[in-house]
Amino acid sequence: MNDAAHSHTLYLVRHGRTALNAEGRLRGHANPPLDEIGLKEAEAVGEVLARTGPVHVYCSPLDRAVRTAEAIGELCGAPVQADPRFMDRDYGPWTGQVREEVIARFGSVDAAPGVEPTASVLERARPALDAVLDDAARSGLDGPVVVVTHDAVIKPLIRAIDPSHTDLTTPTGSWNELVREGGVWTVVLVDQVPRTSGGSAPPGKPAMSPQ
Repeated sequence: MNDAAHSHTLYLVRHGRTALNAEGRLRGHANPPLDEIGLKEAEAVGEVLARTGPVHVYCSPLDRAVRTAEAIGELCGAPVQADPRFMDRDYGPWTGQVREEVIARFGSVDAAPGVEPTASVLERARPALDAVLDDAARSGLDGPVVVVTHDAVIKPLIRAIDPSHTDLTTPTGSWNELVREGGVWTVVLVDQVPRTSGGSAPPGKPAMSPQ
């Protein structure tokens, strides 16, 4: 599809909090539900993004992403569709383990045996960004697209587009704004966190609403 004459906005959202997030454990393909704070985060990010008029919400098939996407879709009046290309990184035998303990043992999560390489995550998720925008355009939909996924997907995607983003924090319930214009992606905003009773914006990156 020829994108040369059009610009498109995509909001890349991290799902709300789960008990494994709260305990600092690797989630991967584990499927914990949103906890009480996570449900509030999902609603809060939905309220923010509803102001932009999203036309479609895509998400990882894992429950924490689906529930967050459903909250956004309900507030936006947009359909929700699970897409396995946005699945979380597979941590293999280290799924459910405390992240800091895995790092202490191997030096990094990347070095732990059986962990899906970041390159593999990018191989499936990077083309999917273009695909979901193209699908919306082919359907005649005019408005932003939302993708709800995981920090291990969001961080490499943003850094692949703009390597200067080395300090991403990607809190649960946060959103990032990407724009594709003339086939070229640009990162507009990162680590945006709506203010909720369960959390606040990261230092130096205040909560904002899209313009």
